[in-house]
Order: sequence, then C-alpha cells, then structure tokens
Amino acid sequence: MITRRRIVIAFGAGALAAPLASFAQQPPAKIFRIGFLGAESAAGYASRMEALRAGLRDLGYVEGKNIVIEYRWAEGKYERLPDLAAELVHLKVDVIVTHAAPGSLAAKRATTTIPIVMATMGDPVSLGLIASLARPGGNVTGSTFFQPELAAKRLELLKEAMPRMTQVAVLLTRDNPTNRQTLEAMGITARSLKVGLQNFEVGRLDEFAGAFSAMAKKRADAVVIPETPLFIVNAKRIADLAAKQRVLSAGDKAFAEAGGMIGYGANLLELYHRVAYFVDKILKGAKPSDLPVERPTRFELVVNMKTAKALGIKIPNSILIRTDKVIE
Repeated sequence: MITRRRIVIAFGAGALAAPLASFAQQPPAKIFRIGFLGAESAAGYASRMEALRAGLRDLGYVEGKNIVIEYRWAEGKYERLPDLAAELVHLKVDVIVTHAAPGSLAAKRATTTIPIVMATMGDPVSLGLIASLARPGGNVTGSTFFQPELAAKRLELLKEAMPRMTQVAVLLTRDNPTNRQTLEAMGITARSLKVGLQNFEVGRLDEFAGAFSAMAKKRADAVVIPETPLFIVNAKRIADLAAKQRVLSAGDKAFAEAGGMIGYGANLLELYHRVAYFVDKILKGAKPSDLPVERPTRFELVVNMKTAKALGIKIPNSILIRTDKVIE
C-alpha cells in the first residue's frame, strides 16, 4: 500500500525532472560574429570603438558572451581594405561595420549579401552605396553626416572670425571619392564670400608638413579640415602645423579639442554608439534595405580661445553666443 507521503514525493520528483530535462535539451545561445573594417588604426579609433561597444552593451550584446567582434585595420594603407574585407566575408560574419568612403566601398565590393552598417559616411548616395536615404536598397545602411556641407559651413565660420580673409585652403586625402563633392560645396560658398579656394592633397603623415608649407607660400589665411580617417587620427599633428604656419583652422569638435581654432560638426562618438541600433535590428532579422540611413540632427560648435589668442584673432560675439563649448 502506497502511503500519501510516498505519492507526494513521487509526484514532486516527476515535476522537477520535466523542466530539468527540458532545460538540458535547450541549444546554447547563438554567438553572433560582427566584423569591423577600419581604415586606420585601433589606437587612433579607441574612443569610437568604445562608443560602439557601449552601444552594443546597452542593447544586451557583450563581447565574449553573445557576440564576437572580428577587427581588421588597414593602418592607413587603404589598398589593403579589399583584402581585409574579403577576410571578413570568408569568416562569414553576420554583419560588417565600417566607416568613411574607403571602408564602405571596399565592404560593398566584397559582398552583396552580408549586411553592412556605415558608422559614418559623407555622401553614400552619390557614391552608389545606397539608392536613397529613405530606401537604401541592397545590403548597406547606417549613418551619413553632411560632410560636404559641413566643410562649407566651416569656411563660413572662418570668414566670420576673420572678415579680411581672402584665401582659404582645404586639406584633402588623396584619392578620396568624396573630394569632388567637398570641393563643389566649398566652391559655392567661397564664391559667395568672395574668397579664393585652394586644395592640397596628402596621402601620408610625412606629407603634412609639406602641404602646410605650401599653404604658407600661397598665402592661405585659413584651412578647412574635413572628417576623414587620416585626419581624425592625426588631428593634433594637423592643428600643430596650422598654428606653426599661423593659419586659422576649422575641423570637427575633436579637431578643436586637439588644438584647432574652430570645431563644427556632428558628434561622431554618438554616431558610433548609434551603430548598435542598426546591428541589433539586423541580428534580429531586419534587412538593411528596409532600414533608412540616418542623418544627425544636432551639430556642435567649439571654439579654442587659446589657439585664437595665439594667432591674434578676436573671436566675434556672433560666434561665441552660438558655441556649445569654449576651450580657454
């Protein structure tokens, strides 16, 4: 005869066995593989990579737990980008994250099936990376940040800071596909302000000094620095050369913080943080073609008063009242 006590024990054991067996049969959680294709170096992009990882952590993705990030850096040798992109394709990553025109174009040419997220990009439509911002089509999405228009705006700010300015230079990365759009936008602004526009191209760090010497010989009053990987990782070097040649300078926020006189542009760290949104959507099944490419809605103006004073420039109140940050 089975006692009531034995029935309860037998029933309890069975109840525990079922969920334990079910738990044991569950497959392990999927680990996603994210490829990052970088045009420059890991050291030069450390703060941006941390912003990217922070964005992923905010959405529940942690390296070594449910994601693996495969980094490939060209170290400034852009000719390596196609091979590095091919390596990521061979690894069958779930999504490729990249930045700027060289990285984005190399990734696009390497695959038409693996989703690609642009962390930052000047003009993806004109380069054929996407069909339109609202409907990207294909396998590319991400963020763009008005690079040609921002370069033109920096020219306006320099003229406002130095009304007597007659010649302005723009420093460009040699063979950058976005150079034409940048020069077109700046050319329109230069003509309206009645200033001459000179362009100087560099491809390596050891060419910077020669470019700035040439600016001085051509009597350039100021220089505009676009956001390119080469200039981002060498912001302090560029700012120092501009100060040495006594040339006013304008770039993005980080450039002003590195010693440039004026910084104006989107917060690039926020754009790298935003990459996680696109990656999350894609890993959950969304198609890049259905994810509109985003543009920043907030731009920051930074003035480095220390640099301005060293150059003998009195920044007008019309600029100071609009600044988000003044560096003394």
